Amino acid sequence: MDQHVLETREPVTVVYTWEVVPGREQEFEQWAHGLEREAAAFPGHRGVVWLRPEGDSHRYHAVVRFADTRSLDRWMTSPERARWQDRVKPFGRSAHPKLTTTGLETWFSLPGTTVRPPARWKMSLVTILAVYPFALLYDGLFAEYFRAWPLVARTLVFPIVLAPLLTYAVMPLLSRLLRPWLYPDELGA
Repeated sequence: MDQHVLETREPVTVVYTWEVVPGREQEFEQWAHGLEREAAAFPGHRGVVWLRPEGDSHRYHAVVRFADTRSLDRWMTSPERARWQDRVKPFGRSAHPKLTTTGLETWFSLPGTTVRPPARWKMSLVTILAVYPFALLYDGLFAEYFRAWPLVARTLVFPIVLAPLLTYAVMPLLSRLLRPWLYPDELGA
């Protein structure tokens, strides 16, 4: 498994891209279905979505989900997967390194594209920019009303309000406003 994938119990998604030899698409698709069946038997496998090439492209994409990085690691290091990787060589090759995500990247996705997520430091900075004003507002205006509550209950109020607010309103807005900075290579900025 790649060193940059952190051990986590959160769901993890891996995106693979293959360049298929022209005229051998049917063989590749048969291989892909067999690989999918093999992976589905592994504990923690949560499914795969295949994206076929568009236009003159010969690139296939697979978005593979696992329950956690431990499940992903078991699959990635399995002899079953290694055998399937050997079988694809005559008609397909990996087009670029896989992209592994752990969830935060979904706040920074661009609809209708396969653009890589921004650098993690940029995602962290934007998340801090989004959370900090709400933390100030909560602590300055609302926290005092919950001081008599048990610790577990009073600390639960903030994330229950903040998580949906960030997911549905704040992060989509910030990622649109900061798009040229977040995606300079992909958007030609």
